[in-house]
Amino acid sequence: MTEPWPMLEQWFADAAAADPAFYNAAVLATADRDGRPSSRVVLLKQHDRHGLEFFTNNASRKARELADRRDAAICLFWPRLGRQLRIEGPVTAISSERSDAYFASRDRESQIGAWASRQSEPLPDRAVLLARVASHAERFDGQDVVRPPFWGGYVMHPTSIEFWSEGAARLHERREYRRRGDNWIIQTLFP
Repeated sequence: MTEPWPMLEQWFADAAAADPAFYNAAVLATADRDGRPSSRVVLLKQHDRHGLEFFTNNASRKARELADRRDAAICLFWPRLGRQLRIEGPVTAISSERSDAYFASRDRESQIGAWASRQSEPLPDRAVLLARVASHAERFDGQDVVRPPFWGGYVMHPTSIEFWSEGAARLHERREYRRRGDNWIIQTLFP
């Protein structure tokens, strides 16, 4: 294969068959302007040659760090399959239209939760969050919940994708695709 996309899609399909609930759970690593790293699990909502999409509050720590440094890393691990994907590349915001479309597909409770959460800010008491949920539920009673202006999507544009397969005696197989212009350089790595 001269490009990683067919293998990437096959691995996601295999993972979805093995664990449909969390096959798209990925660790997203970012860094602040001083280079201090942080990571968290996000759910990838799209994964193809156009990139890897996830959504968040635009005031969250991850969004602030991505505003400072566009480059990030994603890691997915599927222990049932003995596989791992390591992906690196720049991240950009997606269009308001795409964010609106995905937000509209979410269940109502998650939509209300997006309005209620002040993600990554200190929460003095859980009762404060529950009161905010109740307030926004009342606000949107009997009508569609629109996407908050502070919530949206991001897409990672991979410049490096490593396919890792578990091997006996820890002699794992590692195949790396690294983008060079419009082409991909493919190499096998030592385990």
